[in-house]
Amino acid sequence: MTDAIRYEKGQDNIVVLTIDMPGQSANTMNAVYREAMGQIVARLEAEKDSIAGVIITSAKKTFFAGGDLNELIKVTKADAKPFYDMILNIKGQLRRLETLGKPVVAAINGAALGGGWEICLACHHRIALDSSSVQLGLPEVTLGLLPGGGGVVRMVRLLGLEKALPYLAEGKKVRPDAALKAGLIHDIAATPEEMLSKARAWIAANPAAKQPWDVQGYKIPGGTPSSPAVAQMLAIAPSVLRDKTKGCFPAPEKIMCAAVEGAQVDFDTAQIIEARYFTELTTGQVAKNMIGTFWFQLNEINAGSSRPQGIPPYVTKKVGVLGAGMMGAGIAYVSAAAGIEVVLKDVSVEAAEKGKAYSAKLLDKKVSKGHMTAEKRDAFLARIKPTASDADLEGCDLIIEAVFEDRGLKAKVNAAAEAAALPEAVIASNTSTLPITGLATAVQKQDKFIGLHFFSPVDKMPLVEIIRGEQTSDETLARGFDYVLQIKKTPIVVEDSRGFFTSRVFGTFTNEGIAMLGEGVSAAMIENEARKAGMPVGPLAISDEVSMSLMDHIRKQTVADLAAEGKSIPEHPAFAVIDLMLKEYKRPGKAAGGGFYDYPEGGKKHLWPELKARFEKADAQISQEDVRDRILFIQAIETVRCVEEGVLKSVADANIGSIFGIGFAAWTGGALQFINQYGVKDFVARAQYLAEQYGERFLPPALLLEKAAKGEGF
Repeated sequence: MTDAIRYEKGQDNIVVLTIDMPGQSANTMNAVYREAMGQIVARLEAEKDSIAGVIITSAKKTFFAGGDLNELIKVTKADAKPFYDMILNIKGQLRRLETLGKPVVAAINGAALGGGWEICLACHHRIALDSSSVQLGLPEVTLGLLPGGGGVVRMVRLLGLEKALPYLAEGKKVRPDAALKAGLIHDIAATPEEMLSKARAWIAANPAAKQPWDVQGYKIPGGTPSSPAVAQMLAIAPSVLRDKTKGCFPAPEKIMCAAVEGAQVDFDTAQIIEARYFTELTTGQVAKNMIGTFWFQLNEINAGSSRPQGIPPYVTKKVGVLGAGMMGAGIAYVSAAAGIEVVLKDVSVEAAEKGKAYSAKLLDKKVSKGHMTAEKRDAFLARIKPTASDADLEGCDLIIEAVFEDRGLKAKVNAAAEAAALPEAVIASNTSTLPITGLATAVQKQDKFIGLHFFSPVDKMPLVEIIRGEQTSDETLARGFDYVLQIKKTPIVVEDSRGFFTSRVFGTFTNEGIAMLGEGVSAAMIENEARKAGMPVGPLAISDEVSMSLMDHIRKQTVADLAAEGKSIPEHPAFAVIDLMLKEYKRPGKAAGGGFYDYPEGGKKHLWPELKARFEKADAQISQEDVRDRILFIQAIETVRCVEEGVLKSVADANIGSIFGIGFAAWTGGALQFINQYGVKDFVARAQYLAEQYGERFLPPALLLEKAAKGEGF
């Protein structure tokens, strides 16, 4: 009847439906599924008098992966009506299944996410395999969507509004044990055989099963929006949500609308409400931006699109980390977490031990929360060896230098480490600004030298920027790429240049914010509009975190380096403000106790009150839109320059690198996708306006003008 869903009726009259989409590694809700499910439901209805019950399972490693993003990304506003009708058809199939009048059990043998979890929710009983590979949830919000196959409607009716919203609006995913505690599933099985056996037993014991919401007298757990407790929660929920999204992400807001509105009407009307909001999001630009970048481009990167081809994969066995400060300690942690032996070296054993203590602190927290056993923690820590001796680097096949941004110091420690490590070892620098080709001259084998730029805090930040120097070999680049994947980070590859990609673009963000302050624009407005534009933190706050002393040090190093090459650094209006903050006001940043912000002990940080008197001018205020655009446009323009100069080789690396590395507004899909979705010609016109008003740094590069003339995007 259909290859996509096998229909097998046993002697006990229980039908086992095995979803096995042909030619796919995972099951998805595409056209093949829709046709197959339609046929299956019709057959079940026709044969229901001879059926005892239904079990739904999967032939794949995962149960069901969800909606087909290849289809969803192509849906336009012109397709809204047929798309909406198709969604109602999918919902209708699942509704017919749950109202068949026979017990239906989901035997969840692998991850059931998105549409997969929605299929499970339409079953009367859910049993999951007790396996670490099984995850359950509705992550659609992370791609700018909402669960459109009944997920919002059923989760609210299963758990109640308050408990359902974290799964819906935050994309919370859970393992089977947590799902059982939360009431998402009813049982757990140790093996697939036990799972099917339990499913059959439940069907036999519950021949007249119904969904809770189909039982007469059913009430939503916790109450409807009109009940006092829920009304109280909903009174503040929109403002809490808006504080998180800053109005940039429509999906969480539409999810809340669908959940709250759907809780006030009958089931079928709630399904229509959900379908309308789902159609609105799917046809909107933000979902296109997020699906394109966080799914297609991220998968492209992780599949090795920027890795040199034809070189066998390499597994790093022992890494030597030079410098046990915050960055070195973090690199040691993520390496040991991946099962790699680590030698953590600093000037003294005490300093190295302090770096190891960072890992101990993170692991102790996991143990106290029950996320890790004490034995596993001890085994983890045993993989990190603190030392002050180069001799302990013997046997290392990778060295990562993470000392202060000083060329002389880096040269000294890298040369010593190369002599102690394996002859074939790759030597990497975690520099964020110094050109790799210059640093490579300190070692004998420059072809084995590379940049591995981590981001702070290393244990949380998902990106590593790999920098290829002039002498770096393909094999070295491939080994660096493989190591980044080994430690479960996302690698982007850039060519060597001052500031590489991320630090260079990040500098334009902080400098633009500081320049606006120097012009007299209100500091509060700069910070607020940056967050409204989608940046996680304002440019003044992040400058305090980085420290203006470090920014000044990097500028001086750059001036000296360029002077040696007979070049000069372009002046920027931010420099005068930084000089004032450092020399006159003695406020370098957070670590020194104050910068653009005050940091009262035990209190919440707030903008330094003196900024108003010392910088702000009533007649210098500009529009909120100009503040937001200056912050986003300057970063996008610098990203185009990186492409133009050959620093960036791929659009995927640019978009993912800008979001994961420097927090570029995620709703845009990244710095280049921001230009695409704005419209290249419109972007050029707006950039020219900004250049006239605020300086030549906004002038569109030649590559951008060329793209606009041809009507091309990135």
